[in-house]
Amino acid sequence: MTPFCEKPETLVVNNTPTNNPPSGPSYQTPPQTLRGADQMRLIIISDQPDDIALMRSALEQSGFTNLIVAENSEASLEHLRKSLANGISDIDAILMDITVPSMNGYEICRMLHANNDWHAIPVIIIAPNDESGHMPFDAGATDILFKPIRGMELIPRVIAALSLKQERDLRKSREHELETELAERKVMEARLQYLVGHDDLTGLSNRRRLEQELELAVLNAHYNNTTSALLYLDLDQFKVVNDTEGHTAGDRLLVNVANKLRRQVGATGTLARISSDEYAVLIENITLDDAVRTAESLRCLMDEFYFKTDSRTYHIGVSIGIALIHPDESITAGDALTRADQACYVAKTRGRNMVHIFSHEDTEMLPLRHAAQWVPRIRDALLNDKFCLVFQPVISLPSHETTHYEALIRMIGNHQELISPDNFIPVAERMGLIHDIDLWVVEHAIDVLRTLPVHLSLNINLSSHAFQDPALPPLIREKLTTTGVDGKRITFEITETAAIANFSQTRNMITQLRTLGCRFALDDFGAGFSSFSYLKQFPVDYLKIDGAFITNLVNDPVDQTLVKSMTEVARTLGKRTVAEFVENNETLILLEEYGVDYAQGYYVGKPQPLKMTDS
Repeated sequence: MTPFCEKPETLVVNNTPTNNPPSGPSYQTPPQTLRGADQMRLIIISDQPDDIALMRSALEQSGFTNLIVAENSEASLEHLRKSLANGISDIDAILMDITVPSMNGYEICRMLHANNDWHAIPVIIIAPNDESGHMPFDAGATDILFKPIRGMELIPRVIAALSLKQERDLRKSREHELETELAERKVMEARLQYLVGHDDLTGLSNRRRLEQELELAVLNAHYNNTTSALLYLDLDQFKVVNDTEGHTAGDRLLVNVANKLRRQVGATGTLARISSDEYAVLIENITLDDAVRTAESLRCLMDEFYFKTDSRTYHIGVSIGIALIHPDESITAGDALTRADQACYVAKTRGRNMVHIFSHEDTEMLPLRHAAQWVPRIRDALLNDKFCLVFQPVISLPSHETTHYEALIRMIGNHQELISPDNFIPVAERMGLIHDIDLWVVEHAIDVLRTLPVHLSLNINLSSHAFQDPALPPLIREKLTTTGVDGKRITFEITETAAIANFSQTRNMITQLRTLGCRFALDDFGAGFSSFSYLKQFPVDYLKIDGAFITNLVNDPVDQTLVKSMTEVARTLGKRTVAEFVENNETLILLEEYGVDYAQGYYVGKPQPLKMTDS
């Protein structure tokens, strides 16, 4: 007997692993003993009725009932063509007589072996007893069975061939998984490489890329005697749109602005999105006058821009700061970015929708510089208990007796001097540290009050921000409980302007604290009357391209490249593609050009009930 050209894997017969078929004078396997045998599809290619009948009988008795008989090469090839679905054939094995009419079995075998769709199907050649044993294997056959055909020999050969088919299918599946994984990695690597220097939402350069270009501009200024200008743009009404219409509308606004700026700037400079609603333009080899003219053109562009939603139209302005990088001053890329940012801040404080050139004389920067000096000192005082209270007595008239004190905070300086709150409280309010100071004052004031005679009370000043702090009432309640101090001995002071600025919240806070017995004083009264892995894990048929790649497809060449690549990968794997978030005709046209199979989105149709019509 001619040996098999490949060693078969173990099959399961009656749930027992075996690769040794039963022996006997007339080998017959009861129906259904081979698991799934009735689901396996076999083709018998022969024009010999006796051989066909013998093979059919032996196979059916062994459970192989899904049989196809082809009496010539044309019929066999037609069955093979019909067996293909998405490049995969459902034929599990072929039994072929080499004397089949029209085209002999060797020719058919060579054709099957050369075809990628069919080469994995095992072929058992049936040949006369005097046939050369090596010719079938040279033609690509899996095994050879000599006439006369015997059932006890046929069935083991078929089982061995199916084992081989199982092994080949498994190997092909693993190859597909590897191809999918490699394709997914390539797409991910391309995306990550792109994101290193670009903003994911708008497709513009990001802050990192801008800083690299700034470094080059600084070097050019030093070595090539060229002047560059950095324009820092801050949208004036973005927060209104983002908070009112939601983040989706906010993102759409940012993309629209990026597209308008991209068209205006063109190739003359580097355009970047460096934070939520802030953009920057770096232009090399330019004079100050030309930089100002460019900035004014961008300001006018945004001044004429209106952003529309379903219910509202918003006017979007921009404040622009300019910082120069010129040869006669040595600055770093970070210095240039800081100066442009500061100039933009001055433009905003002076009324917005204007252009400002950086100057060391800008007085608007003094509070920021003051804050930069004091914030570390405030944090240090909070962490290391470098605050203290001083108490100003309050007497009762006409007895002139001291009935209570006003607790006033001071900071302890490096030389034990007491620093007035005028130096640090405004900074704390601007920089979000005032809540911590309020809580510190309340806790320490109550601790002091516990040590005073019961006829004395304290007035405690609270900032306007304290009345927006939900942590304050629980802290006071717990502190009064642990110290045993009567809440009636505490009077909280609040300025009138602070009280009316957030009237309902202030009133609610006062109501809560009054239940503890605390009292309140309105300070400054009268001054405030101004009122690709699923593909790896599942045999999916469709690949839905993420909407993040589609929303800006028309304007983003990288997204275009990635969508093309994903479409090609899906096609290679025999899968169809679906694009989500299609919102305009231009995107739809591009998707059609790329060969994407399906699209969905608001442009295609908004979700709505189906309109039923009479048939």
